[in-house]
Amino acid sequence: MKILVTGGAGFIGHNVAIVLKNHGFEVVVLDSLERASEQAINRLKAAGVPIIKGNILNDTAVRNALVGVKVVVHAAAYISVEESLQKPAQYFRNNVAATANIAKNCLDKNVELIIYVSSAAVYGEPKHLPINEMHPTNPTSPYGLSKLMGEEVVKFYGGQGLNYVILRLFNVYGLGQTGAYAGVITNFIENAKNGKPPIIYGDGQQTRDFIHVADVAESIKKAIEKPPTGQTINIATGKPTTIKELAELIIKLSRLNLKPIFAEPRPRDIKHSCADIALAKRLLGFEPKITLEEGLKSLME
Repeated sequence: MKILVTGGAGFIGHNVAIVLKNHGFEVVVLDSLERASEQAINRLKAAGVPIIKGNILNDTAVRNALVGVKVVVHAAAYISVEESLQKPAQYFRNNVAATANIAKNCLDKNVELIIYVSSAAVYGEPKHLPINEMHPTNPTSPYGLSKLMGEEVVKFYGGQGLNYVILRLFNVYGLGQTGAYAGVITNFIENAKNGKPPIIYGDGQQTRDFIHVADVAESIKKAIEKPPTGQTINIATGKPTTIKELAELIIKLSRLNLKPIFAEPRPRDIKHSCADIALAKRLLGFEPKITLEEGLKSLME
């Protein structure tokens, strides 16, 4: 079975592409490479995954990439909350209009399934915890709104006959998360490696549901093998961790005598986030395997 991963040279995309390739799927990546890291490109090449350079807004590039493809994993997106506040139009173009282009071409080319990689950012500030899929959506940034609009686009083409699964990923971390788009874990680890303390914005009591990218890739593989078509599913661990706990764990693993530095809270950062993953367990048979400590250890070695 041939699978196309859009944004396949990004952090999540390249990890997913490599896992699928290692499980015997024929995998090809479509990516503009404008935000790809050298590490991701090298890892894809080493795994034998072909990279097509092309923009997902370009009809011809998308149509050519879809030749012979049965499943599309649509992971291409701009992902920075802060940047989306400054450049909303770019985010709606790349995350919404481009999703429409992918979905329409999937329908036209008789692609059997599209897996849309969405985000917990669609929920905004939680009304209750843990967050299940029925929780109201109320994004607090253009990024979150663009992912929610992307979901609606995919559902629209679902109404036209396109089989889809929407996966809402919570806080993903792991190998290959670099640069300006790195999450809190990567930033804390980079600081520790350089002998610097982690910087916590706010009091550190805010919680997140951190999931390793290898577990995310496994959830996508399960969705391809036995697709729960038309479903929207949280992908996370179901376990909350405070940012202070995270900082302390990274300091412990680094064996350095560091103390976190506390800075002013960042605007629009939500206070708490933790997923209910009962639906993922039931529909996908998904069970996250990598504990936070194991995941952090592997990144710090």
